[in-house]
Amino acid sequence: MSATDRNGTYAAVKSADSAKENKSKKKLNGKFYDKELARLQTELVKLQYWVKHQGLKVALIFEGRDAAGKGGAIGRVIEYLNPRGCRVVALGTPSDVEKTQWYFQRYVAHLPAAGEIVLFDRSWYNRAGVERVMGFCTEAQYQEFMQSCPEFERMLVRSGIILLKYWFSVSDEEQERRFQARVKDPAKRWKLSPMDIEARDRWEEYSKAKDIMLAHTNIPEAPWFTVEADDKKRARLNLIQHILSKIPYQDMTPDAFDLPPRKPGTGYHRPPLNEQFFVPQVY
Repeated sequence: MSATDRNGTYAAVKSADSAKENKSKKKLNGKFYDKELARLQTELVKLQYWVKHQGLKVALIFEGRDAAGKGGAIGRVIEYLNPRGCRVVALGTPSDVEKTQWYFQRYVAHLPAAGEIVLFDRSWYNRAGVERVMGFCTEAQYQEFMQSCPEFERMLVRSGIILLKYWFSVSDEEQERRFQARVKDPAKRWKLSPMDIEARDRWEEYSKAKDIMLAHTNIPEAPWFTVEADDKKRARLNLIQHILSKIPYQDMTPDAFDLPPRKPGTGYHRPPLNEQFFVPQVY
């Protein structure tokens, strides 16, 4: 696909998303959100049964602005999934050894095996985003990534991995509101790192880097899907619905059954309570 075609394809995606902008601004009813989220999460459980039964390999990429809602969306996706077949990968700063390796090497170790769903909370796209804007990579390293990434992802798809890439889009006004909320909330203050503060002052630089990244890596085998994320609840529902729509599945959920009666006791006696340590009953 040529650069023109890639740009055209991504522009079409953006145009389709923009057409829904007015709808997205309408606040969802809380009861509807809870009910619909529960329904979609049940479908995700069915999907996981199918992934395991068929030996599928699923990798979900979550990228986007700081405070765009990636973590919250990931939490809703995995909330009821079996952790033995579902993993979240959120790698930190590469070590000195990892910096000497092939750039994609440390991510390859976390790719899904048969029957697994892996969610990347940020991914190899760090090189085209934060590393590019903050100067953590050289121009040569950046150009090599932009050339290699599409081929790397084609290789993953050819190997049988189902690769879905999501960009969480949030406006600068909404991002600022969420930043301010994090500053005021001690339970969320850890989410606001010095790097986030620095990135806050480089909105336009990140925007340009994002546009170039999406244009160059939006390939037919692994296209980008933009999630309008100013409304977190709507974004979560739209995301899960889209994941379900992209992986055809059948309901393999085991049928409900009646538990047999418990066997009668054989004379077990519990040790004296004063010989055990208990968590204090504060509540």
